[in-house]
Amino acid sequence: MLQAQRIIAVANQKGGVGKTTTSINLATALAACGRSVLLVDFDPQGNASTGLGVEERTHNSYSVIAGKSDSDTAIQATQVPRLDIIPTIVDLSAAEVELSDMPDREFRLKAALRKISKQYQYIIIDCPPSLGMLTVNALTAATSVLVPLQCEFYALEGLSQLMRTIEAVRAGLNGDLQMQGIVLTMFDTRNKLSAMVANDVRSHFGDLVYNTVVPRNVRVSEAPSFGQPVLIYDLKCPGSQAYAALAAELLRQEAEAA
Repeated sequence: MLQAQRIIAVANQKGGVGKTTTSINLATALAACGRSVLLVDFDPQGNASTGLGVEERTHNSYSVIAGKSDSDTAIQATQVPRLDIIPTIVDLSAAEVELSDMPDREFRLKAALRKISKQYQYIIIDCPPSLGMLTVNALTAATSVLVPLQCEFYALEGLSQLMRTIEAVRAGLNGDLQMQGIVLTMFDTRNKLSAMVANDVRSHFGDLVYNTVVPRNVRVSEAPSFGQPVLIYDLKCPGSQAYAALAAELLRQEAEAA
């Protein structure tokens, strides 16, 4: 069995930036490239689970960190070859409060993933849109952070807060945590603002920003209602092609760093 090369937390405290869409489709694209991948739905909204058509959620990320289920029991196969998922339920929202009374509260997810990480080359964690205890758990468990950033006027607002949280976790809980990169999402070619925001982000963060840009695409929005990643729903649409390119860029990045 291979040790997980990367445990990637997909994080941004702002909602509606394409975080879950990126988690689902990056995981799907990596699996399509022959990698063994686990997607951990760690957002109480459960959109990643819904987006992959998962209905059975008796064992889930909440029951795992609460100590009610073993992590290997919670793993489910998906319709995508080589892609498994640990789904979630809305009860996970209660964990923000419950974790405060648990021993090793910041390390619950890390301990759960340690038991199964050798089964996968990549583990993708879909974080909630907040910087609470769930996201801290994800950052503590992760080897790197991928930040989806919507191409809108307030894109950079709040990003500094996320960066401070990442630095705090690196300093106190997970010294190995790295920035995987920033991926620009919902890029509208008809809107000059998108290009201005993209240029602004690249000027601030340089090589941390992926070359791949995910366009605003109606097929990407439609796919979750059919319980499918967009790469299965419509492989040829611009959104699918962007996520395939993102996976290829990430794999090149990993190869160059090896």
